[in-house]
Amino acid sequence: MWWSDQGNFFARFGAIVMVAGSAGGCFQPLYADKSLEGGPGLRAAMAAIDVKQIDAAKGSDEARLAVEVRNSLVYDLTGGGPAPKPAYTLAVRINSTVADIIVDTTTTRPAIEDYGLNAAYTLTEIGSGKVVVNGQTFARVSYDIPGQEQRFARMRGLRDSETRAAKVIADNIRARLASYFAAGT
Repeated sequence: MWWSDQGNFFARFGAIVMVAGSAGGCFQPLYADKSLEGGPGLRAAMAAIDVKQIDAAKGSDEARLAVEVRNSLVYDLTGGGPAPKPAYTLAVRINSTVADIIVDTTTTRPAIEDYGLNAAYTLTEIGSGKVVVNGQTFARVSYDIPGQEQRFARMRGLRDSETRAAKVIADNIRARLASYFAAGT
């Protein structure tokens, strides 16, 4: 009969709602103000990171990128507010690459290039001097070169790619640090 099938549907639906409701209390938002253990929340822990200056040759493109990566990290970690007394230091090293992806066979000029930014980072606890996180990340961004008629298009495309890659690097480092503070790994 039709009502027995409908009864099974409601029983199954009720069971699903009960399981989802009970499991929902087990989760905590990643960027919550307080941790489940009662210690400082993720935002407070990340705000206590002092991002060191990133070494790069003065006047080079990497010097501009070093400033962009550092500024992005500082803003992402503190939320734009004042930083408390630092408990950790973050040291970042970067290097970049440019590779031709597609080359026009008649002019032998690149039509598409790939910009790469590599970063190695180390998070050190100030109190003990112990390295707690050590990692590497990278970003690859391609850009078009529209031909000989637009002389500065390659330079503008390269600069936009550098800026996008710097933001990706900062986001990757922030996510890895959030993972460390949330899970301890």
